[in-house]
Amino acid sequence: MSDIWIMRIGHRPERDKRVTTHVALSSRALGAKGIYVDTEDPVLEENIRSVATRFGGDYSIQTGVTWQKATKDFKGKIVHLTMYGQRVDEALPKIPTDEDIMVIVGAEKVPAEVYQRADFNISVGNQPHSEIAALAIFLYLYTDGKHLYEDRDGEMTVIPNERGKTVVKKDD
Repeated sequence: MSDIWIMRIGHRPERDKRVTTHVALSSRALGAKGIYVDTEDPVLEENIRSVATRFGGDYSIQTGVTWQKATKDFKGKIVHLTMYGQRVDEALPKIPTDEDIMVIVGAEKVPAEVYQRADFNISVGNQPHSEIAALAIFLYLYTDGKHLYEDRDGEMTVIPNERGKTVVKKDD
């Protein structure tokens, strides 16, 4: 499988810090290589880098990147998640797995140009819902869920179990 990149459009630090953080964390957990965020936000960058350092893996974040620049420079397919797109189950077989993809996730109304620039405009359901949920469902389906429990060689690892919390630190 090729690399998956996320482009977050419309991030408003004073209003969206938790949502954009969760877009980044969800994409990281489900196998994305990194995220571009259109609004500069050094606090967001620091928080996400801290998680990547502690839990491992190769995940990057860059804020202050316009969607126009990110998509212009991108060599791969552009996937735009929108409630108004083609059904995810119909679109998924058409999205190549041997080519990098960039998934665009909006926070507010997305410019019409995004729909035109995207190779795929995809809906995850036809009801109002969270962009975090849409991204998670899309990435899970696109990757067959293979990244959920992979070891990322971090400073700490969570060991799933039925009851209790098991966290193993590298030093232990």
